[in-house]
Amino acid sequence: MPALRKRGPMHEINVVPYIDVMLVLLIIFMVTAPLITPAVIDLPTVEKAGQPRVVPLEVYVKSDRGLVVRARDAAGVIVSERTVSRGELASAIKEVRGKNAELSALVGGDKDARYEAVLQVMDELRKQGVTKVGLQVKLAQ
Repeated sequence: MPALRKRGPMHEINVVPYIDVMLVLLIIFMVTAPLITPAVIDLPTVEKAGQPRVVPLEVYVKSDRGLVVRARDAAGVIVSERTVSRGELASAIKEVRGKNAELSALVGGDKDARYEAVLQVMDELRKQGVTKVGLQVKLAQ
């Protein structure tokens, strides 16, 4: 009678082919990932923007973070224009606002002004109760 050789258990899984397949998939994804183009966002151009209405308060942020507060009357004529600091902005808004509860304002910024400075002005306007705030743009000719 031949001697029985003891073999290993038959339920072992050979994982080497699976590792090979995973490495090939990894290489394929690494090569194709840079070729995928991200989504393109189509922003509106300034030429499509409507003409702004005359508003009683305009605040401009200069490139050196200085602020210019301009007040207009109902006809659009400039009543007052002054340069203020960030700390004086609240009092300047209160002065222009007076008893007008429905005050609207435009915020403009120099093209070299920091985005953060424009947002701080908008935040201050909202703190002072100005709910209608728009952004001033220069229309292309």
